[in-house]
Amino acid sequence: MGLDCSAVDIDVEETGATFEENSVIKARAAAELTGKPAIADDSGLCVEALGGSPGVFSARYAATSQAAIEKLLKELEGQTNRRAKFVCAITLVDKTGKILAQTTGECHGTIALKPAGSNGFGYDPVFISNETGLTFAQMDEPEKNKISHRAKALQSLMFMIR
Repeated sequence: MGLDCSAVDIDVEETGATFEENSVIKARAAAELTGKPAIADDSGLCVEALGGSPGVFSARYAATSQAAIEKLLKELEGQTNRRAKFVCAITLVDKTGKILAQTTGECHGTIALKPAGSNGFGYDPVFISNETGLTFAQMDEPEKNKISHRAKALQSLMFMIR
């Protein structure tokens, strides 16, 4: 029996209050559309000094990635606490939408004073990983994929379903 790993590209309204709730909403929508088990994730940046913002609104924090970075840096002006984390929740549901497994991965770091690096996307140029001391945008993709919040969540999910 072959495994079909093709992506389902649908636009799902993220109405959950948490990353976990949004990952369930997206996984269930994909399962409903395909009639097959589905995996979906939701992720974002949580900044301690901003009470966890932008959080679940990370993708909608501003009109563009550049505008989001500028807004974030402006809101952190004068802040000494620049601790932050990327969070990724992943949910696996069966074809009926029943949750089979759910996990969360985090990558801890700080927000840089200014962007650095040209790789990645979103907040990568201003997120400095505690593990490497580099922004995500300064790392190449294989390096980032070893320590990212998504990698950690996916590794945990794989462990759970073995």
